[in-house]
Amino acid sequence: MRKRVLVAVSSLVVLLSTSLFGQSQFKKPKIAFLPGVVDPFYQVMEIGVKEAAADFGLDVVSQYPQTWGPTIQTPILDSMVARGDLAYLIIAPTDKEQMIAPLQHAVDAGIRVITVDTFLGDGDYINGKVRFPISYIGSDNVEGGRIAANALAKVVGGKGKVYIQNTNAGASTTEQRAQGFKEGIAAFKDMQLVGMDYNLDDAGTSAQQTSAKLQAVPDLVGIFGVNVFSAQGAGNAVKSAGLGGKVQVIAFDATKDAIENLRKGVVSLVIAQKPHDMGYLAVAFAMADARGVTSIPRRVTTGYAVIDAKNVDDPSVSRFIYRVGK
Repeated sequence: MRKRVLVAVSSLVVLLSTSLFGQSQFKKPKIAFLPGVVDPFYQVMEIGVKEAAADFGLDVVSQYPQTWGPTIQTPILDSMVARGDLAYLIIAPTDKEQMIAPLQHAVDAGIRVITVDTFLGDGDYINGKVRFPISYIGSDNVEGGRIAANALAKVVGGKGKVYIQNTNAGASTTEQRAQGFKEGIAAFKDMQLVGMDYNLDDAGTSAQQTSAKLQAVPDLVGIFGVNVFSAQGAGNAVKSAGLGGKVQVIAFDATKDAIENLRKGVVSLVIAQKPHDMGYLAVAFAMADARGVTSIPRRVTTGYAVIDAKNVDDPSVSRFIYRVGK
C-alpha cells in the first residue's frame, strides 16, 4: 500500500513540474508555512518548502513560534488568517486537540490546510472526527518508536532498565513515538521501562531530568530521546555524568549535536526523519489541489533513515542529516 501511495505522489510531482511552468493564465496561490517551533528539523522542512515554492514560482510566508504550544502558535495563525491573501497553510499543529478550532477558523476564512509532522484529532482525515485538512504528511511515529526500542535492546543485549525523555503532552508525534517505544520494549522480557519525563522542548530541562534519573536509577542502561531537545539534553547529561558508552542514548532527529554524540559514542543510533520531503510534498499537494486534482493522498508517510557509527559517512545515509544554512 505504501509503495502505491509513493508512486502516486511521485507521479503527481512530475505532472505538476511539467505542466505548471509557462502557464501564465494560472493564478498561483500564496502559501503560508507555520511550523511548531524553532529547531533544525523544521528549518530543514522550510528548505523543502522554499525549494518547491521556487520550482513552482510561488510566494511563501513563514513564521516560527519561539516556543512550542497552542497558546503561542494560535496568535500567529490568527494573524496569518487576518492577512486575507493566503490560499493555503502548511502547518505542524502543536496540539492535536487544541489546534482544531483555530484551524477550523482558518478553513472558514477560505484557507486550505495541509498538516505536516503533527496531525489533528487521530490523524484519520477520511473517517476520523477531523476531516478538513487536505492531507497529513509525516513519519509513522509509532514505527519510529519501535525502531528505537529494538535498536536500544540490541545495543544493551536485551536486558536492563530504560527511560524516555519526552517533550509535550498532547503532541501527536511524540506521543506516538513513546507508544511505539513502550510496545517495542515490552517485547523484551528482561527489559524494564522505569519512567518518562516531559521537558517542554527545553534541552536544559531534559538534561536536568536525565541527571536526576541517572542518580535515582544507577543501573540505567538506555535512554530514548523522542525529539531534538530531548536527545540533546539526555546526551549532555550522560556526558556530564561520565557515562558515555555505558548508558546508551537513542536520538530521534539527526541534528548536528546528535551526530557529534554518535561519533563520540554517547549516542548509539540516530533516527533521521525526512523533513525536506515533508515540506516539498506539502507545496506540491497545495499546487495539485489548486489545479483541481481530487486524488491527493490524505496521508503520506515519508520514512526514516537509521544512522549509526558504521554508516554515518555513507553519502546515501548522511544526506539525511539535518543541515541548515547551506
